[in-house]
Amino acid sequence: MSDLYQKRIKETDPEVYLTLKKELQRQQNQIELIASENIASLSILNAQGCVMTNKYAEGYPGRRYYGGCEFVDQAEEIALERVKKLFKCKYANLQSHSGAQANQAVFLALLQPHDTILGMSLASGGHLTHGAKPNLSGKWFKAIQYGVKKEGNDKDLIDYDEVETLAIENKPKIIIAGASAYPRIIDWKKFRLIADKVGAYLMVDMAHYSGLIAAKQYPNPIEYADVVTSTTHKTLRGARSAMILTNNEEISKKINSAVFPGLQGGPLMHVMAAKAVSFGE
Repeated sequence: MSDLYQKRIKETDPEVYLTLKKELQRQQNQIELIASENIASLSILNAQGCVMTNKYAEGYPGRRYYGGCEFVDQAEEIALERVKKLFKCKYANLQSHSGAQANQAVFLALLQPHDTILGMSLASGGHLTHGAKPNLSGKWFKAIQYGVKKEGNDKDLIDYDEVETLAIENKPKIIIAGASAYPRIIDWKKFRLIADKVGAYLMVDMAHYSGLIAAKQYPNPIEYADVVTSTTHKTLRGARSAMILTNNEEISKKINSAVFPGLQGGPLMHVMAAKAVSFGE
């Protein structure tokens, strides 16, 4: 076997190795206050750099388009069972590569171009994928934006009256709850009641809260939402990736078809293994 397959990066590529070494030193010696970052364990890092990097696995466990998937199937099944137990949901898809792609998969599954969506404005703490104009969600759909209260004792809290008024006026097909920069408890039940009033799906993007939810320090939206998306690397402290959760079997089938073959090709099975480890931790 060629030495290339046996030597470590320090020997084979000292130039790249030096950047890795410096980045480790930076992480060890600087205080990180970026909300979307965290520190993964050595076990997660080991899994994310494992031999499953070499495997293509288009499809789902037991229904792949490639041979030799019996062990990556096991890794994905472990991850699925762990995440469903962790967040108390019936169905999950773990193949989205990022939170933005997970949100896109939900849109692909439940919307048609030019449908109306209602999400939190970027200026109020929402996310680009919740209908911001520069994003696909703001270009392909009619995006209506709600915000926070501007004055009074409730200043900077979500204006649920505005959410309801905008929902009644615009009849969105999806209402998006969740935010990137909103450090308060979101009332998922209020959003559910508003969604029911106008016949909309309720989608929750819990990317910035998922670790707190797993630790039971923040309310779990799965009881109220039709579909929940999240990254797996922020407060959840796992591999850089995403997940989509639901308790609705029909929505689950649509999500699976939207992720593959609708939006992506093969999942990253080394990342899947790392997610299984992180859900176990």
